[in-house]
Amino acid sequence: MEFGSILDFLDNKTILVTGATGFLAKILVEKILRVQPNVKKLYLLVRATDAKSALQRFNTEAVAKELFKVLKEKYGSNLQSFLSEKVTPVAGDITYENLGVTDSNLIEEMWKNVDVVVNVAATTNFDERYDVAMALNTFGAKNVLNFAAKCVKIKLLLHVSTAYVSGEKPGLILETPYKLGEALNGAHGLDINTEKKIIEEKLKELSSDETATDKSITLAMKDLGIERANKFGWPNTYVFTKALGEMILGHLKGNIPLVILRPTIITSTYKEPFPGWIEGIRTIDSLAMGYGKGRLSCFLGDPESVIDAIPADMVVNAMITTMAAHANQPCEMIYHVGSSVSNPLKYKGIQKSGYHYFSKHPWINKDGKAVIVGEVKVLNSMESFRRYFSIRYLLPLQGLQFVNSALCHAFNGTYTDLKRKINFVLRVVELYKPYLFSKSFYDDMNTEKLRQVVRENGVEANIFYFDPKLIDWDNYFVHIHIPGAVKHVFK
Repeated sequence: MEFGSILDFLDNKTILVTGATGFLAKILVEKILRVQPNVKKLYLLVRATDAKSALQRFNTEAVAKELFKVLKEKYGSNLQSFLSEKVTPVAGDITYENLGVTDSNLIEEMWKNVDVVVNVAATTNFDERYDVAMALNTFGAKNVLNFAAKCVKIKLLLHVSTAYVSGEKPGLILETPYKLGEALNGAHGLDINTEKKIIEEKLKELSSDETATDKSITLAMKDLGIERANKFGWPNTYVFTKALGEMILGHLKGNIPLVILRPTIITSTYKEPFPGWIEGIRTIDSLAMGYGKGRLSCFLGDPESVIDAIPADMVVNAMITTMAAHANQPCEMIYHVGSSVSNPLKYKGIQKSGYHYFSKHPWINKDGKAVIVGEVKVLNSMESFRRYFSIRYLLPLQGLQFVNSALCHAFNGTYTDLKRKINFVLRVVELYKPYLFSKSFYDDMNTEKLRQVVRENGVEANIFYFDPKLIDWDNYFVHIHIPGAVKHVFK
């Protein structure tokens, strides 16, 4: 593999980015604008009603964030004029044809000028409504491909997927594509159009039920997604619909150069634009913060299992590098961007880092008192979790149910509330179980070849770094990630 300067590649290029106000896309946009101000144009697809609303969303959800502080320092009062020249927020939605863009002149302008399409738009909720997840993650990907095919200068379609499309399969997961209709468990009958019909029929059935509420319809569609995912071997709706999206792209891409990037768990920035920037709650953070706030009476997960995490800026650097590497090459390349093979992070390491951080920087609760953290019980199997949960919560619930019945339902509200909370915990545990007890390792041979070329290019290796071997995990969590999560997410 050979390619020239990445900065030279970005020079005078026009790039369309979907999902542009999402966590990863914003970091991508900021990076390109910061390192290559001579990029020609960034079209940023934003869910909005019109161009004015799209611009407002971009300004409030991206530019106004601390993420853009380095650019603000660089350009000062000239930042807005620089952005207005380089960035065009576009009102649209990938669930529609032509990405939901209604301005025909703008569509023609993009078809004429776009060199690279980057699809980051997705729903990442594990138990999203099946109709919503399918529209975004599967048919949305198809709509992006169809749009890219009409771009006369198209050099590459870069699609961001997830490493977890492999489901719960243990061992070394290779950087290989999934073929259309190929179920993880070998089950027959996986057909995307059939799934679409199942969704339509379920929605029709629910809409004809006069007793159905918005809440019950949402729950039914969430349950349908999990049921269909499980039928074909995937643990949740998110990874199932992302896998179907990959399949449809590989099947229909034709001669369009296609890169599918599969990151693992994306964490806060390692170095740029500054260490520790994060937005939204990641799997790891909810555990760490629950512990720091004294709300976690136990850790669920195998202490020896490897949690595959990768900082967001490294993912973005890998994304940009693949653009330069595969432009105008009619291929389908898969890249795992993670750490489980190159620099494994053990679950017990995160627990230890959490203890180190919160011992020195205790969380201050609502009463102004410091929360003292200590050792917590580790439940290293689902069996031990079920035993613990049964003794601590299910038995008291059964007792409350008996007392409630004996006292003519005087505790109805308390009983219902507790039961709802317990059911929520059990549902969340089932969704996260594959990641807490993971036995998967994500081969990154293709990604390592990319890194090697960047290293040989010399000076750009410091700009487009994405080698997880650079990371000292304990230092990263104690001094970068947890402080970043406390500041930007849990403040």
